[in-house]
Amino acid sequence: MRLLQTKACSQCNMKASSASIAQTSGAPTVTRSVSSSEVRDAATQPLVGGFGSVALLLQGGGALGAYQGGVYEGLIEHGIEPSWLAGISIGAINSAIIAGNPLKERVGKLRAFWESVSGEARGADTFWSSLFVGDGAHRAAIEIAAGEALVGGVPGFFAPRIPPPPLQPKNTLAATSWYETKDLGSTLEHLVDFDRINSGSVRLSVGAVNVRTGNFAYFDSRRHPIQVKHVMASAALPPGFPAIEIEGEFYWDGGLVTNNPLSWVLEERTGLDTLIFQVDLWNSRGPMPGDLAQVAVRMKDIQFSSRTRAVTDAFRRAQHLRAAFNALLAQLSPELAALPEARLLAEASDPAVYNIVEMIYRSHTYEGQSKDYAFSRQTMEDHWRAGYRDAKRTLAHPEVLERPAMPSAVQVFDYLDPPNDRVAES
Repeated sequence: MRLLQTKACSQCNMKASSASIAQTSGAPTVTRSVSSSEVRDAATQPLVGGFGSVALLLQGGGALGAYQGGVYEGLIEHGIEPSWLAGISIGAINSAIIAGNPLKERVGKLRAFWESVSGEARGADTFWSSLFVGDGAHRAAIEIAAGEALVGGVPGFFAPRIPPPPLQPKNTLAATSWYETKDLGSTLEHLVDFDRINSGSVRLSVGAVNVRTGNFAYFDSRRHPIQVKHVMASAALPPGFPAIEIEGEFYWDGGLVTNNPLSWVLEERTGLDTLIFQVDLWNSRGPMPGDLAQVAVRMKDIQFSSRTRAVTDAFRRAQHLRAAFNALLAQLSPELAALPEARLLAEASDPAVYNIVEMIYRSHTYEGQSKDYAFSRQTMEDHWRAGYRDAKRTLAHPEVLERPAMPSAVQVFDYLDPPNDRVAES
């Protein structure tokens, strides 16, 4: 097992990014004092393979989010503890549970959440398994579980709105969503210590979209206190769930704009060599559909996939330009280096290196378009085991934890797609 090492890091003067929360109109900005314990935490980073920061990025995907719990368990067993968690929708919920608990309790609290929303083994799991075998039993159980969620909601998460929205007064939140999510708020208050999140020991970022402006916003614990409403806003997917009010503005699920926290982490430019684990629940790659049911599944996968490869390719090109400027800057005379243009480029050209480790859930052939709201115990356990297995398989390759040797390099790893296993370095 790799052990976490902790020491003072000279790189850890976190540079405030100009691409802050203020870049998204309507997002609140709250200033708070920083305690001495937060200063110590910011100057003490967990190092894995020489990296100054370890980021875990969790995509949205409803019931598929149990996969992320399995991945996290696999990372912890390997001695890898994230210092920065960024999530959207169900990824924001998982991230908050991780960040809001002590290390030894995090896996247990994640399990508690997923067991509560999946309930005991439901009748669909056992009844259909007794009638069918193999994929047929799985498919039937998933569809029945999804139907149960649509009709009766999910305990500890959401409940049907009664009376339904067409019968509610117009211009009220009750008229804009089919379900109430106050149960999710109670669940989060029970499982998450928000004082711990706001202590500064672990950074948490959750993404949402402003309903009025349509602008994306990240609520980041380094900029303002995170509360239960910020996490709920990130998971408020319409028209199922109501918008969440935060300081006079209303927010929906960030997945409406982007389901990928990677851009936020890369654009922050912290100056730290960063190891990133990107855990996605939708696969942008897939076969040509053979019927309308497969078309519906493929559409959903494409719609909610993270475009991780496009983001990393663009960032790799930018890093190549940064490295070129750094090499040129070393040769400039003091007079030229002091020019405003040179200083501006220097500020955007820190020499940090990155490893981006992709883990993308590959759906089983029996999982249909309802896979993201089939909250059964059987599917939860299947997804959790898949995440744990994929984390172990990925971490069996030690190079993913090795810091790149080239200046401003970006290495991208994916060991879960056999025809395309790769590492790319700029």
